[in-house]
Amino acid sequence: MKIVSISGLDGSGKSTQINLLQSYLESQGKKVFYFHAIQFGIAQRTKEFRQKYCPFCWLTRKCQINQESSSTESVAKSGKLGILLRKIFLKIDLCRFKKLYKKLEKESFDYIVSDRYFYDSVINIEYLKNNFLPLEKGELKRDLKDYKSPLTPLLQRGILVPDIAFYLQTNPELIMQRERRPDQGLEYLKKKESLYSNTSNKWNLKVVDGNRNKEEIFAEIKSLII
Repeated sequence: MKIVSISGLDGSGKSTQINLLQSYLESQGKKVFYFHAIQFGIAQRTKEFRQKYCPFCWLTRKCQINQESSSTESVAKSGKLGILLRKIFLKIDLCRFKKLYKKLEKESFDYIVSDRYFYDSVINIEYLKNNFLPLEKGELKRDLKDYKSPLTPLLQRGILVPDIAFYLQTNPELIMQRERRPDQGLEYLKKKESLYSNTSNKWNLKVVDGNRNKEEIFAEIKSLII
């Protein structure tokens, strides 16, 4: 069984490409399992549970959980405790995924296609860490170069390496011109782009130009998988 993942910025077109890939592989008679690391994560499930069942949320409508977007990817700020919990949850999720992988192997799946992968979870945590660090005296905002710091090795340890992993490199300005653009804004995308650019080689991600139309992008992805 092979793992194929596509990472990239919010709104870069990852889901479109994964859907195209899943449809193509299934048309070739392959048994394919769709995976989304963020939706799979305990952090997202805990958040959804609290949104639905937290009495404080229902009574006051002031719970921090309700002030964030319904999507985990939209979280652009977090406190120290929140960052620590995300690190713990990531380690648990990696163990859960290994069990899922073994289960799917027994069920004779040919592919796991991942819309976002645990690499994206690491990027999200690193972004929040950089954003949480206090500004130096007189510093009005954090420079993009500060979002290129080395990733914490412990965060990456235990990630099952995909058979092929793509980074859909898309211009943040182009993303913000699209109809379905992220609500976090251009600066957020630029900061995360710096982190992806700094790690794509370390993770052996195959960089694919995401500034083209979806058919051209998919043709390249397909040619690298076959």
